[in-house]
Amino acid sequence: MKTINLKLGAFLLAAAALFGCTQDPTENAQPNIGNDSVEHKILFAWAEAPAGELLVKLSDEVVAAVEQNIAPSNATRSGVEPFDAVLTDIGVLSLERVFPYDKNNEEETRAYGLHRWYTVRFDSQVSLDEAAHKLAGLDDIAYVQYNPHVEPMFDNNFVPVAATGAYDRIETRTTMSGFNDPELKSQWHYKNTGDETLVKPIKAGCDINLESAWELCTGDPRIIVAVTDQPVDPSHEDIADNMWINDKELNGSEGVDDDGNGYKDDIHGYNFVNNTNTFVYGGDTASHGMHVAGTISAVNNNGKGVCGIAGGSGKKDGVKIMTLQIFGPAGSSTTAQVAMAIKYAADNGASILQCSWGLGKTGPSTDQQYLAICGVEADAFHYFITKPRPGSPLNGGIAIVAGGNDSMACDYPAAYPEMVCVTSVSTDFTPSTFTNFSAAADIAAPGGDLNYHNDRSDKGGILSTLLPPTNYGYMSGTSMACPHVSGVAALALSYAKQLGKTFEPDEFRSMLLASVSDLDSHFTGTKKFRPYSTLNGIMELENYRGKMGSGMVDAYKLLLAVRGTPAIVVAPNEPTTITLSEYYSDLDKLKYLLEIDNETVQKLGLTESDDNNGKITITCTKQGAGIARIRSSVGGTSMSREVAIICRAKAAANGGWM
Repeated sequence: MKTINLKLGAFLLAAAALFGCTQDPTENAQPNIGNDSVEHKILFAWAEAPAGELLVKLSDEVVAAVEQNIAPSNATRSGVEPFDAVLTDIGVLSLERVFPYDKNNEEETRAYGLHRWYTVRFDSQVSLDEAAHKLAGLDDIAYVQYNPHVEPMFDNNFVPVAATGAYDRIETRTTMSGFNDPELKSQWHYKNTGDETLVKPIKAGCDINLESAWELCTGDPRIIVAVTDQPVDPSHEDIADNMWINDKELNGSEGVDDDGNGYKDDIHGYNFVNNTNTFVYGGDTASHGMHVAGTISAVNNNGKGVCGIAGGSGKKDGVKIMTLQIFGPAGSSTTAQVAMAIKYAADNGASILQCSWGLGKTGPSTDQQYLAICGVEADAFHYFITKPRPGSPLNGGIAIVAGGNDSMACDYPAAYPEMVCVTSVSTDFTPSTFTNFSAAADIAAPGGDLNYHNDRSDKGGILSTLLPPTNYGYMSGTSMACPHVSGVAALALSYAKQLGKTFEPDEFRSMLLASVSDLDSHFTGTKKFRPYSTLNGIMELENYRGKMGSGMVDAYKLLLAVRGTPAIVVAPNEPTTITLSEYYSDLDKLKYLLEIDNETVQKLGLTESDDNNGKITITCTKQGAGIARIRSSVGGTSMSREVAIICRAKAAANGGWM
């Protein structure tokens, strides 16, 4: 698992220094040419970057001149003579800020230096290398960056749920938390009972432990998750009530930037591919964003379709989805467009950035390469994570990124230390056949595995929402694992909001990565699957130990961490002895009593025995969780401490305090 340091204000300077003499570090890259005086300014040359377009980071001095002299309607000159001479030489077509002016956030934009990034568009017949070196030769240019494509690291293959009309009726039986969503029963990734009639192989407890978490919280509409992906349809029957709404734009004038954030009519988000408020869907072939969003916040308890992790209780109280389109039906985005979307999310109230995409296996392989290739994107991520959020339970943001699906080292940006890098697990605690894995991985989550199950069942994938008219279906990938982590994080922040608690980004990130169930103990022997692509159908599971992250995300444990409640974690049918004084720090000379209510006893099938010396042995026959209290007294004053008892298939190595 990678380490993180949020104090990265000067990371571009470091990247520039490191790459002054870099020689072709990836197969898609071009080595810099020319004299050393300009080489350190060209962050990276990228063979697949679009022609006629470069990103430049201007010096503080030239920014002032540009802002004073540039005319938005004819933005082809800066007012600085040497700069303008080069612009003329390369056939400049436009010069504009990467991040548009936002009256509400301009102070922070300037404090982070994001106002210094400009896009220079010029004659596409001019060589990118030639233009880059001419610009880098100017004293007024701090950095020059190519604008590479950010490719979706997913395909749009899905398996639709049969159209049986089930979504329009409420089934008579109840499901988790009494919710009446008819397909919740097929969402094994929320509650896995080991039911082999659903799919095989499958193991009970291989899930995110959501049922117990829902007893504490189901979501909060004050928490916003930004989905950077293909677009989310705000009219979908199982998403509409949980879509983010920009009230100023909804109630404003059409074609006017009513809230002054630089974007017109951005009611539910924005299309950064086409620079418009109109989303491009493309039918069922563009359902990736819909599937991701449904896992996070499909509306719960509405008698339709599926459930979302933080989708509320059916009273329009789920977390809100902000849709930021960075991919068309089958296309890609530039790093500048992605950076704009990331900054938009931070400036418009999102606490969580959901990113099921990356640069892929032909992208960078080190942190330094990532900074050099995508400096503007890295700047935007840093802004999202560290920008203060007054009134939010998270005083900043958290970026959660899919690790990739190439059965190799985790992709960037997921592998970069500021991100939460997510790997994928199948139905039986084994790594998904496709998942990337490496020391950079942070945490795992269910991502399904449509190439694994011996009965060829589609139900081994992740069930969520799709674009109409299909509405629901199965997909698998780290793209599907990623929103499980985003959803759990959103649920925890919802709980924090309700409890009136606030966390710093690094504090919350640490809590998230510690709130897991064990995986490494399951990685023994081999896993066989239907061969596909270049994979031979056999996985040596020992190779994945220590490379899938800290464990599989556990929603209940994270909510307990938010609550400040320690947990006693036991495995089914295995007597576990605990020392009660551990939960009172140094007060180990007192006598303690563990009080467990009948509801918890019945739910867990719990029995206990006390040695009258501060130790108690617990045995549970049923998986689940409940709250107990440890009581004591000192000096005539009674004391009590809340503690959770969690019975899961395998206790995590970090059991006890979160």
